[in-house]
Amino acid sequence: MSCLRFNARRRWQKGVSLLLIASMLAGCSAPVEKPRYLGAERDLTAYEDQSLKLEHPVLDQEVETPASVAATDSPHTLGDTQKHDEIWEMPLAEAIHLALTNNRIVRTRGEFLSSGNQLYTNPDNITSVYDPAIRDSGVLFGTRGVESALAAFDTQFTTRLLWNENKQVQNSLFALNGLTPGTVLDTDGATFNTGLTKQFAYGASASLSHAWNYNANNLPGRLFRSAYDGNVQLNYRQPVWAGSGTEYTRIAGPIGDNIVGLSGVNQGVVIARINTDITLVDFEAQVRNMLKDVEDIYWDLYLAYRTYDSQVVARNSALASWRKVSALMAEGSKGGDAADEAQSREAYFDARSRAEDALGATQTEGLYALELRLRRICGLPVNDGRIIRPKDEPSTAEFQPDWHVSLAEALTRREELRRQKWNIKSLELQLNAANSLANPRLDFVSSYQINGFGDDLIGHNGDAGTNGADFQSAYRSIGRGDQTGYSAGFEFSMPLGLRNAHSQVRNIELRLAKARDVLAQQELEISHELANSFQQVSWRYVTAQTNFNRRVAAAEQLKAFQAKYTFGATTLDLVLQAQSRLAAAEIAFYRSITEYNKALSDLHYRKGTLLEHNNVHLSEGMWTAEAYRDALRKAWARSYSMQPLKGDPLRTEPEPFVNESGFLSGPALNGLGTSPAPMDGYDAGQAVPGPGEAPAGSEDMVPGRLPTEDRLNPDAGAPQPAAPVSPGPVPGAGPTARRMVLPDAGDSSGE
Repeated sequence: MSCLRFNARRRWQKGVSLLLIASMLAGCSAPVEKPRYLGAERDLTAYEDQSLKLEHPVLDQEVETPASVAATDSPHTLGDTQKHDEIWEMPLAEAIHLALTNNRIVRTRGEFLSSGNQLYTNPDNITSVYDPAIRDSGVLFGTRGVESALAAFDTQFTTRLLWNENKQVQNSLFALNGLTPGTVLDTDGATFNTGLTKQFAYGASASLSHAWNYNANNLPGRLFRSAYDGNVQLNYRQPVWAGSGTEYTRIAGPIGDNIVGLSGVNQGVVIARINTDITLVDFEAQVRNMLKDVEDIYWDLYLAYRTYDSQVVARNSALASWRKVSALMAEGSKGGDAADEAQSREAYFDARSRAEDALGATQTEGLYALELRLRRICGLPVNDGRIIRPKDEPSTAEFQPDWHVSLAEALTRREELRRQKWNIKSLELQLNAANSLANPRLDFVSSYQINGFGDDLIGHNGDAGTNGADFQSAYRSIGRGDQTGYSAGFEFSMPLGLRNAHSQVRNIELRLAKARDVLAQQELEISHELANSFQQVSWRYVTAQTNFNRRVAAAEQLKAFQAKYTFGATTLDLVLQAQSRLAAAEIAFYRSITEYNKALSDLHYRKGTLLEHNNVHLSEGMWTAEAYRDALRKAWARSYSMQPLKGDPLRTEPEPFVNESGFLSGPALNGLGTSPAPMDGYDAGQAVPGPGEAPAGSEDMVPGRLPTEDRLNPDAGAPQPAAPVSPGPVPGAGPTARRMVLPDAGDSSGE
C-alpha cells in the first residue's frame, strides 16, 4: 500500500515539474501593438528616432479642472469702463471662512510664479490638509507613522511546502548502506514548515512552529519505506540588558538580532507619534500664516478703496478748479489767464493719474491687484461678476495689552516653541534608548518541543505486536507527548569597545544640547518679536491720532484758500496744493488706521493666539464606526477593571509626557505667573477721533468707472469729530466656530 502511494506521488511530482519547465522555456515577450505579416503594406509608425522627446502623461484618473477656473470671467482692468459689477460687501469673518473652506492646499501671500512659490517649484513640500494623515500613514525608514511602527508587533504567519526527488548511482565497489555496487539510490522527500512569530511590547519575542519531513527511499533495513518525522516547537527570547524593557521598545522599536547593525533609535511607536505631532504643529503654523495674510490683504484692500476715494475727491476738486479758471479765462476776468488755465489743467491730469494708479493693478497698492490677491488666497475664481469690497470698518479703540500676560501667552502658545519642545522630547527619549544600547547584549533564550514520527501522517495504529504498530500515525505520535525536548540558557554578545553605540549616544547628546539652546534662543527671539509688536501697536495708534488731526487741518486749510481765491486774495497754485495735501492727509490717516489694525493682528500672531482670536479650530476627520465602537469598548473595560492594590487604576507605565490642556504644566514661567486665560477681545480705552462719515461719493466707488465729476466737491470730504468708538465684538467670533478638517490616515477624501 505504501509503495502504491509512493509511485502515485512520484507521477504527480513529475507532472508538476514538466509544467514548470514548459513555462520557463516559454519565457517572456514584449507586447506588440500592431502585428506584422509577411507581404503586408510597410508601416514605419513604430520607428522612434528620439528617446528623450517631450511627452504628456496619460493619467489613470483624469483630474477635472475646477469650475472656478474653467468658467471664470476676465479679470478687472482699468479699461473696462462698460462693466458695472455687483458689489460684494465682504466681512472679514467671511473672508477667513472662505480661505479655510476653499483651500485644502494652504495658500500664503506669495508672488505669482516666483522662485519661492512651492506650488510650482516643489509641490511635494507644500502644506495641505492631507499632510498629517500622510505622515501618520508613512511606511518608509525614518518617516514611519504610528500604524507602521505598530506593525512591528503584528503576529507573523509563515508556511512552506517543498517536494524533492533525487536518483543517484552508488559509486562503490562494495555494498554501501545495504545497496549493491552500481545500484541507484532513489529518494523522494517533502518538507512542510509553518509557524507564528510574535513580538511583544516589552522586548520579548516568541514563536510557535510546526514542521514535518517526509522521506522515502529504497535503502534496505528501514522500519518503513516512507515515513514522517516532525515536531511542534515553542521558542521564547527575552532581552535582559541592552534593548530590554517596554520603554526602549516603544522608543526604538524591537531590537534586532545583531546589535552591530544598528538601525537607529527612532523607529518606535512613540517617536512616530511625536513626528506626527510635529507635522500637526507645522500644519497649524501654516494655517495661522494663511489667516494672517488674509487679514493683511483684507485691510490693504480697505485702504485701497479709501485711497481711491480720496484720489477721486482730489481729482474732482482739481476738475472743478480747472472749469472755474477756464470760465474766467473765457470771460477775460481776473485769475483766468493762460498760465492759470495750464496750471489747473496740469493739476487735474496729475490728480486723475493718481486716481487711475489707485484703481489700477499695481503690484503693491492697486485696488484691482489687491482684490485679485484676496480672491486668490480665499480660493475664489478670478472674476464671478462681483467685486469684493470690505464691509468691516477698522477698529479705532486703543488697545493696551499687558506685557507680562502677553509674554506668558507667547511662551505658552507659539507653535514654533511647541514644535521645538516636541523635537527635544524626541531626542530625550532617543537618548534613553541609545544609553540602553551602550550595554552588552544579553538575552534569555528557551525552547520546548514535542516530536512525532509515523508511517502515515494521519491514520490508525497497527495491530499490537507488529513492528512499528505505535508509529503508524505521526499525529498520534505527537499527541501522546512522550517524545519531548527543551533548551534554556543565555546568549551574550558585544563588540569590544562598543564604539558605535557610544558614538550614537554622544551624537544624540550633542543634538539635544543644540536643540535646548535653540529653544532658549527661540524664546528670546519671540520676546523681541513681541516687544516690536507692542511698539508697533502704540506707534500706529499715535500716528493715527496725528494723521486725523492733520486731515482736519488740511480740510480747514483748503476751505480758507478757496475763500481767499474767490475774493482774489491768493493765487491758484496754493489752492491746488491744498487740494493735494488734503488727499495726502486722508490717505495717510486711513493708512495709519489700517496699519493699526494690522498691528493688532500681528500682536495676536506673535502671541500665538491668532487662530483662537478668529475662532478657528483644527479638527480631525471622522473615523469609521468600528473604530469608535472599539474605543468605547476599551474605555468601558478600563472603567470596570479590577481595582489595584494601590494607586490610580488608570496609571500608566512609563508615565505619559503629553499635556493636552494647552498650557504648560509645572511651575510658573520664570515668574511670569500662571498661564493666562485667553483674551476675548480688545480692552476699551481712549478712542481715536473717528473718521466720521464716509466722504460724499463713496457710493460711486465702483471700480471700472470713475465717479461723475459733478457729484463730488472739495469740501465734501471734510472730516467731523466723532464720539469714542466701542471696540465691538471680536472680528470673526460668532456662535459657530470655523474649522479646517484634516483627513485621518485612512481617509483620502479630505472632507
